[in-house]
Amino acid sequence: MTAIDPLPAIRRIDTDRDDLCALEVAGHFTSNDLENAYGLLEGAYAMHDKVDLLVRIKDYDGFDWGAVFDESTIRGKAQALRHIRNYAVVGGPGWMRAVLAVFGPLTSIRTRHFDIAEESKAWEWIGGKEKPLKT
Repeated sequence: MTAIDPLPAIRRIDTDRDDLCALEVAGHFTSNDLENAYGLLEGAYAMHDKVDLLVRIKDYDGFDWGAVFDESTIRGKAQALRHIRNYAVVGGPGWMRAVLAVFGPLTSIRTRHFDIAEESKAWEWIGGKEKPLKT
């Protein structure tokens, strides 16, 4: 990545637990962004059989439909079902809460959606904290 390359749309958030993976989604994401996110999750799975996941969605601007049906995305979703224990989603578009309400109960993953103003409640529910950025 060079200084003029855009930041990835999905970025890791440092946390106080190594079995807690946290990601921030900002802007428009592509299959490359999802592949990067699943790579971060795979790193957590290598250290822990079960992990918790918090995803903060800010300034959401959609996604490439091809990303949903990409082979690596499908493989990543299958792995997530085996390894994620708790999944907190913070913010995002209005339809996100409905999707989690419909599909969450169909898996063994405990899921919960929080409005962006409730982010501190999401961290409390997931049982972790965001580490401040080092300056």
